[in-house]
Amino acid sequence: MRSILRAKPELRRCLKRCRHCRIFFLTDPRNAGRKGERHVGRKHLGCPFGCREAHARQESIRRSVAYYQTKEGKKKKCWLNQRRRASGQGNPPEQETEASSQALSSPWPEPVVEYVRVVVSLIEDRPVSREEILRMLAKVLRQRSLARRRKIDQAVLWLHENPP
Repeated sequence: MRSILRAKPELRRCLKRCRHCRIFFLTDPRNAGRKGERHVGRKHLGCPFGCREAHARQESIRRSVAYYQTKEGKKKKCWLNQRRRASGQGNPPEQETEASSQALSSPWPEPVVEYVRVVVSLIEDRPVSREEILRMLAKVLRQRSLARRRKIDQAVLWLHENPP
């Protein structure tokens, strides 16, 4: 992070601290504020490594609990429970959508891929597509076997598993 900020000091305004885990991360320039202005932009951001989703989930639960404690919410919950009992079923099975099948095809979590895309776009000063990032991650983060093999044997094995 330090070397990136030394090479590109204009990205310092995009450096934020996660409100939950307190790690530093680079945010999108739209969240950072305008150039030349100090301490302007969104505050209390969550990092893309799980804190953002955890906070959204906690807030959703808090809103649901508050709603179902009201008179209107209690009536609706009673109605929903009666409807579920009458149909004789629990929750219906989840249907897989295109987005979830795409997310399953990537070995990396979607928020991490998106964060890497934003950071690479900031560093390279150009828009970078999700497909470019997935290709780059597959190339750079290829896990090698723990078995002791010669490099040529490792390469041949990899080519058999991943033909061109």
